[in-house]
Amino acid sequence: MSHDRGAIGVLLPCDIPTADLIPFACEADAYGFDELWVAEDLGHRGGFAQAATVLAHTRRIRVGVGLLPAAARNVAFTAMEAATLAQLHPGRLDLAVGHGMPAWMRSAGAWPQSPLTLLREYIHALRALLAGEPAHTDGRYVRLDGPRLHPSAVPDQAPAIFAGVRSPKSLALSGETADGTLLAEPATPPYVRQALLNINPQRPHRITAYNIAAVDNDPRAALAATRPALKALGDPDWKPHIEPLGFCDELAALRRRSPSADAFAQTMPEQWVEQLSLSGTAAHVRDRLNGLFLSGVTSAVLIPAGPNPRTALARLATVL
Repeated sequence: MSHDRGAIGVLLPCDIPTADLIPFACEADAYGFDELWVAEDLGHRGGFAQAATVLAHTRRIRVGVGLLPAAARNVAFTAMEAATLAQLHPGRLDLAVGHGMPAWMRSAGAWPQSPLTLLREYIHALRALLAGEPAHTDGRYVRLDGPRLHPSAVPDQAPAIFAGVRSPKSLALSGETADGTLLAEPATPPYVRQALLNINPQRPHRITAYNIAAVDNDPRAALAATRPALKALGDPDWKPHIEPLGFCDELAALRRRSPSADAFAQTMPEQWVEQLSLSGTAAHVRDRLNGLFLSGVTSAVLIPAGPNPRTALARLATVL
């Protein structure tokens, strides 16, 4: 059920109990969300396995994998997995590839010296392979001597390739090479506008934006539900998201003073929590979504906040 300007999706929480995973996906489909995104966070569940499962158990909803770290898989094998899903579920798959979180990738022994070079080579090769072409590349990281998908494995409709990135140079790369950009949470209108300047797309380019979200008839209860999910925002990785909002220095100072990330999230001023999440009544969150669409977002993805993902999902569905 798209808004006037864009699609509304939801993220499958990476730590959802196994018994709730398929019901959550089916409920998201039934409520009328346009998209369901799955994450591949290190130590949690695999992106392709989750996508295959939820595609098989739903009938309509588009499924996005956001995101696959480029350094984790040989691109020819990524193309095989993606092509299989795109064939079995035509027109319902989006793929985001990115650098992955540096600390995670280093801990897994998979952080390249030049993440930007790898991502550029990877996206070019993945696009060629999914089109059924032989891939020849002698790059710094991606070296392919003509592998191609067998004609029986080439999808009629290749999935869109997004770059899940945040630094200015990586955003520019996305504008050059990808069909869209996946922006991590919090994606506020000022951040989206700044990102679009860096992306500088020269052809149609989709913008998918993640945000922590909670809907409640009591706006303060919604804000309280989103607080714990904001605890990582004091880490340096998130600085680009906060800078356009005008309170970056104060937020960094609060994090330095706080004994823990949890304490930082609990003592954050309410007006910051309000800006850094989509939380409040259904009408208020609808207004915030329209602000995102006006800033250039084509798909707004809600990350359910709160202890029970399926209860949170039912409340988020009221914005539709």
